Amino acid sequence: MAKKSAIEKNNRRAKLVKKFAGKRARLKAIAKDESLSLEERFAARLKLAELPRNSAKVRLRNRCEVTGRPRGVYRKLKMSRIALRELGSQGRIPGLVKSSW
Repeated sequence: MAKKSAIEKNNRRAKLVKKFAGKRARLKAIAKDESLSLEERFAARLKLAELPRNSAKVRLRNRCEVTGRPRGVYRKLKMSRIALRELGSQGRIPGLVKSSW
């Protein structure tokens, strides 16, 4: 079996998050609804625990769209600080002006 990259793993997780988002939201709403009985809320929590672990949004990692780097990623640009600097120096990012680097 070939070794899978962290980028591919994160992409698979993103697909699972998208697939189970509605179901997770419904189950969480039931689990938090205090007007329901304790048994119903507990049953919702059990069903939530049965869902794939990687379908939770918190398990996704922000990664650079250019390099796949997991750290120093600007959310707005979806780009790491290193890729941003490189493309900015080349003048390939509109509106980005070199200050002093």
